Amino acid sequence: MHSLVIPVYGNEASIGELLDVITRLARRLPQPLEAVFVVDGSPDRSHALLRDALPRMPFRAQLLSHSRNFGAFAAIRTGLAAARGDDVAVMAADLQEPIELIERFYDVLSRDEADVVVGTRIARADPFLARIASSTFWWLYRRLVLPQIPPGGVDVFACNRAFRTELLAMGEANTSLVGQLFWLGMRRAVLPYERLARRHGRSGWSFSRKLKYLMDSVFAFSDLPVRLLILVGGLGLGTSLLLGAVVAVARLLGYITLPGYAMTMLTLLFFGGLNTFGLGLIGAYVWRAYENTKQRPLAIVQRAQDFTGTQPE
Repeated sequence: MHSLVIPVYGNEASIGELLDVITRLARRLPQPLEAVFVVDGSPDRSHALLRDALPRMPFRAQLLSHSRNFGAFAAIRTGLAAARGDDVAVMAADLQEPIELIERFYDVLSRDEADVVVGTRIARADPFLARIASSTFWWLYRRLVLPQIPPGGVDVFACNRAFRTELLAMGEANTSLVGQLFWLGMRRAVLPYERLARRHGRSGWSFSRKLKYLMDSVFAFSDLPVRLLILVGGLGLGTSLLLGAVVAVARLLGYITLPGYAMTMLTLLFFGGLNTFGLGLIGAYVWRAYENTKQRPLAIVQRAQDFTGTQPE
């Protein structure tokens, strides 16, 4: 059996079309399909619409509801943990990924050609500013976090049971799910696709969320901040030694008769800022380590329903 995990947040307008697309997929697959919907504290009627419609669908389904909004990646992990299929794919509820891509995922996994399959965008029918923002984000991600990430980024993926087990064993908070997919290694396949235009609603992937996710990824998978701090500290130390030598020589030669107020203030401000910057970086690592020691669940499932579905016509 194949499983399909769909995180849901603010997708009320697309629920009907989403169910139609999944129904077409279920009828084309040679194996039974299970859909796992995870409603991540959505404030609209997404849960009610799914609850009423799923009993009439020709595929098996689970409907899980988080106690609040924990984020899309927490919802994906909840769905992965609940899925019963041997192969599990993940897709968004906004229908911007073609359903044929999910079918290709299952085909690769069924032929045992890979343990994890990721989809990367080679084109996208999004507004110009959205394309620029996304391209910039993934360029920074490749430069600062993981160079092996495809240039188009990764939004959807599928994996087999062995890969899913190892992925769910990584229970760290404030991390990067995409980074975990590539950190685990194993056999990986990359499938290109063209992202479709959004027909309903607007994306919740705001600039602040992108920035937080990039920072989480950097701190979780790279020592770049520490190396930068060491570099800046070394440059600061070298600069201070050079300036000290210049001041000492000038003093001995009689060019300086009074203590330099400007030089003193510049030195204090420079090293004060350097210390503050360093403490901020250290604090970021300490906070993340502290969050993981709490061992809180990454998400809480408040309600869970199981639907066996109807027989296909």
